Amino acid sequence: VQLVESGGGLVETGGSLRLSCAADGRAEPGYNLKNYALAWFRQAPGKEREFLAVVTWSFLARYADSVEGRFTISRDDLNEKMYLDMNSLHPEDTAVYYCAAVLGMNIRTRPHDYAYWGQGTQVTVSS
Repeated sequence: VQLVESGGGLVETGGSLRLSCAADGRAEPGYNLKNYALAWFRQAPGKEREFLAVVTWSFLARYADSVEGRFTISRDDLNEKMYLDMNSLHPEDTAVYYCAAVLGMNIRTRPHDYAYWGQGTQVTVSS
């Protein structure tokens, strides 16, 4: 599975952005995208990669405390896309945002649990 993020950019404090992640349709043999858990992470300079949100094949979602209530993850398996709607952004949200995928039905929140990653998209929130 190859993943490509888009939608990053510069936004003012309090603003919103929608990130998109497109999969290329090359799932592992015998599987399709709906068999994968899909997640968003971010990494700020000098910091470790941070879990943000995950959505399973059954649309069960889990969020990090830092984004709960502000960010919403969603998936469109028919079109092989995933989204992260981000509201009430503040400068601490500035980072490179990555989408990730792993085969399986379980909730996973650790970066090393994920086999597939996008190249990242920069989000910058100005104060």
